[in-house]
Amino acid sequence: MLDLIVEHAQRDAPNECCGLVSSRDGEAVGVHPAENLAASPLRFEVDGPVLFRMLDEIEDGGAELGAIYHSHTRSEPYPSQTDVNFSGGWPGVEWIIVGLSKTAEPVVRSYLIDAGEVREVELVIG
Repeated sequence: MLDLIVEHAQRDAPNECCGLVSSRDGEAVGVHPAENLAASPLRFEVDGPVLFRMLDEIEDGGAELGAIYHSHTRSEPYPSQTDVNFSGGWPGVEWIIVGLSKTAEPVVRSYLIDAGEVREVELVIG
């Protein structure tokens, strides 16, 4: 699944990509790519009705939203202030960021953001 996220990031570059990761019992079970309506290398935006439809599909499948993913094409894979601000509406959801800017290989990190506090969490690949 991580390969799918990285491929999405590379495919959408130089713009940011975005999408959701569904989970069950804390384990990722699906990757749900979305279109970045902003078509921007600096931010992402998902159409509201599309986002709610994706969330309904995840829940109808017996899963829950585990993570929101996106890419940073010009900076390190660390939450920007925009990411921190946006995270307020998604408590307990991990933020997976694919960094494409500094190295030949993408760098992927995951974070929990709670009340503006950013904490990196281990990204377990099984």
